[in-house]
Amino acid sequence: MKVVFLEDVPDVADAGEIKEVADGYARNFLIPKKLAVLADARAMHLVEAQLKKKARLQAEIEAEMRELAQQLEGKEIVLKTRAGAKGRLYGSITNADIAEELEKSAGVVVDKRKIELDEPIHEVGSYEITIRLTKDIIPKIKLSVVPEEKKKEKAEEKKEEEGTS
Repeated sequence: MKVVFLEDVPDVADAGEIKEVADGYARNFLIPKKLAVLADARAMHLVEAQLKKKARLQAEIEAEMRELAQQLEGKEIVLKTRAGAKGRLYGSITNADIAEELEKSAGVVVDKRKIELDEPIHEVGSYEITIRLTKDIIPKIKLSVVPEEKKKEKAEEKKEEEGTS
């Protein structure tokens, strides 16, 4: 049975493709789940129009992501967090923390799921973070994790400043 795929079906076909599939597969799986429709003239025109619309939307999204990538590329953010004497953090820094800091410092909103971290950051230092906006657009940012100043140190600095004034 010839069908036109409406959506990507892994290891079978991509959206818009016309392919011959087993009758049972089409009737029992693809068509009921609206992954494909029977390949006739009406369906071909419908799918063609949908593909054009989808391509136009995809081009707009791609342009937005390129612009966002230019804003992000090479950006350096600094996260201050509590850390022990040996540079080990109390807790960890996750992709959600990085997304939040990007929004605060750079005014750029990035979905936390697009920030790629192999594992949460547990130590003070500098890191290069990749952000996968699309499969082709992957800007890199620099993240510096620094320990917060302790309250005692801040209090001592204030006393010194008051003493010299």
